[in-house]
Amino acid sequence: MFYQLNEYTRAWLQPWTFLADAGAQMYSSQGSWMSQLPWADRTAAGFELFHRLAKDYEKPRFDIDRVEVNGRECAVLQRTVASKPFCKLEHFNRLSDDAQTVERLMNSPNVLLVAPLSGHHATLLRDTVRSLLQDHNVFITDWVDARMVPVGEGEFSLDDYVKYVEEFIRVIGADDLHVISVCQPTVPTLAAVSLMAARGEDTPNSLIMMGGPIDTRRSPTSVNNLATRHPFSWFEQNVIHVVPANYPGAGRRVYPGFLQHMGFIAMNPERHAVSHWDFYRDLVKGDMETAQAHRRFYDEYNAVLDMPAEYYLDCIRIVFQEHLLPRGQWHVAGERVDPAKISSAIMTIEGELDDISGVGQTSAAHDLCTNVAEKDREKLVVEGAGHYGIFSGRRWRTQVYPQVRDFIARERN
Repeated sequence: MFYQLNEYTRAWLQPWTFLADAGAQMYSSQGSWMSQLPWADRTAAGFELFHRLAKDYEKPRFDIDRVEVNGRECAVLQRTVASKPFCKLEHFNRLSDDAQTVERLMNSPNVLLVAPLSGHHATLLRDTVRSLLQDHNVFITDWVDARMVPVGEGEFSLDDYVKYVEEFIRVIGADDLHVISVCQPTVPTLAAVSLMAARGEDTPNSLIMMGGPIDTRRSPTSVNNLATRHPFSWFEQNVIHVVPANYPGAGRRVYPGFLQHMGFIAMNPERHAVSHWDFYRDLVKGDMETAQAHRRFYDEYNAVLDMPAEYYLDCIRIVFQEHLLPRGQWHVAGERVDPAKISSAIMTIEGELDDISGVGQTSAAHDLCTNVAEKDREKLVVEGAGHYGIFSGRRWRTQVYPQVRDFIARERN
């Protein structure tokens, strides 16, 4: 019922957002006489602010069509190489007509970037992908909005997530493969490689885990505390809703994206309020460069997806409440997850100021992966970086990525 109420609200607001967008255009366009009226700049800014606060945000595109490799510009073609009901494996294929560059592209190591399924789309890692493409052949998991998956496709649990990661590793091939997991997927990715190693399957050369909740008993954050403050039944009864009839996934139980988005905003309401007020003032002042940066950020931040209920509840119970992975008590489809079976090189990356996964939660992987040689381990704590700063933005590009690149280069066959 709550989900349906949200849909009614969206439908009621839709014509007003269209009108606000039209008003912003009329009062700001240089070719419009209305832009010459007194207070036109403030009126246009007010209309646009309302439009952006009330509009629907669709899934953004990666929009990576060119990248520089070894000083030469290469075209980038994105294509789907594997498709599952709840996820697509996307490949960014770099193309060049320069023989030396082509040879470099062919000799680049493969990277599987496992994106989070935690409310935002995989495009949140656009900056991560763009940097990696300079030196690597990049694949990424592009998770499907659960409200778009028909009920007939079945449920999707954390166990299924692990199986998806295993299958994608097999599709790419473990030879010269380096897996990077960002935030939430550090847990299922570590499980997937553990299970493959225990069976004697080929495993990736290295695992790079960034800002993930491997052991949330260490440096717990407000996010961790929320998951433990309420009993498991509270989450089942209060945050799980049914997709309404106007979506392909009608009838599916989900943790709705709009609830997740409300949680994001509630973590820092004052910061978001100030950001929107600054956006209004930038429009009035005519600072279009800063205003456009605001648009880019919130186009991504406000675009959210629904998570399957089974998967979300599994994460609450297994990762945040019962800590089954670090306690050695997690079983996936009857197989025990034992990170001690892993021999792949491991690197952990944490942000000093991360308020989602506290320092120590990701590096706990080093205590679990006891079979990894000391020379094949690396820990990095990025000073002054929050959660997003370790995989996006200036710190990622100038401090983190060079170390990731060098680590991968050392661990190649």
